[in-house]
Amino acid sequence: MVRADVQVYQLKITLQEIEPAIWRRLQVRRQVRLDRLHLMIQAAMGWTNSHLHEFLIKGQKYRDLEQMYEDIDEPDMNNEEEFRLAKLVGEGDVFEYKYDFGDCWQHEILVEDLIEPEPGIKYPRCLAGERACPPEDCGGLWGYEELLEALGDLEHEDYEHYRGWVGEDFDPERFDLKAVNMALRRV
Repeated sequence: MVRADVQVYQLKITLQEIEPAIWRRLQVRRQVRLDRLHLMIQAAMGWTNSHLHEFLIKGQKYRDLEQMYEDIDEPDMNNEEEFRLAKLVGEGDVFEYKYDFGDCWQHEILVEDLIEPEPGIKYPRCLAGERACPPEDCGGLWGYEELLEALGDLEHEDYEHYRGWVGEDFDPERFDLKAVNMALRRV
């Protein structure tokens, strides 16, 4: 029997309201603090940690300390550095991670499984995923849909503008598991 403090959660993180879905399957130590989980989500999804974020777990909000001071009048606000995932959720639970309050990227996180760590494996790690994350500051869901529409048509009046902005190598269908795991190692 493995001690509970070294067990691993398998999480499925899905960016909401986008079809086909953009998602990642991560394995993280059960005792991870929420501030560290935030950085892991950023790395796995491909965000750049350039905006505010919050977790919503069972009706309670968790944010970073600096952000909490800005929103001191919210009574249900908690410092994410003081909470470990294991104390808040269990297998089968679903919670929310919001990133960039302007673009309002909502992520659903499902705790799919609680597993024993594999010998020789470093956590966190990404097992799978689909599609690239939307570019930062693209205008949320509607801006991203507009961007995809323009990039999907070489004759679109805004094609050159968007291609220049996101770069020649942006492919919304690409998911690079190796690159995600390299990013997770840097967390």
